[in-house]
Amino acid sequence: MSTALYVLAEEYRQAAQTLADLDMDPQTIADTLEGLAGEMEAKATNVAAFARNLESAAEQIKAAEAQMATRRKSIEARAKSLRDYLKANMERTGITKIECPWFVLSIKQNPAAVVIDAESQIPAEYMRTPEPPPPAPDKKAIAEAIKAGKEVPGAHMERGTRLEIK
Repeated sequence: MSTALYVLAEEYRQAAQTLADLDMDPQTIADTLEGLAGEMEAKATNVAAFARNLESAAEQIKAAEAQMATRRKSIEARAKSLRDYLKANMERTGITKIECPWFVLSIKQNPAAVVIDAESQIPAEYMRTPEPPPPAPDKKAIAEAIKAGKEVPGAHMERGTRLEIK
């Protein structure tokens, strides 16, 4: 069974700390750490390769989702077209109801719906005013202020790290 990456990292850290405390020649320290680093590098390489495989699988799933969404929309459009075709021909012939063993087709009246002819002529009392979005910190403006030497209460700059796999 292989050793976990976090275990190798801790062993390397402990060995470096222990070797620093011992009175050993620099070459022995370097050789010992190099051996541990080799194991760590091999494990890290395997973990990075696995991460890349997962990212690739996620991209393939995303592409399949897009293809399925396109196909779903096409099928929905075809079904709507067939329903419209059926309705138009039933109305053209004056047939309002068709019964069969599996379902009943019938032409029904929809409830009355409001149609806006000219939005600019509608009185203000009939207009909806959307809620404004709640205020949110402008991180770009805060960053510029801090970089310019200003103190912004409740905010500070912090530099993180990232793993890059090329």
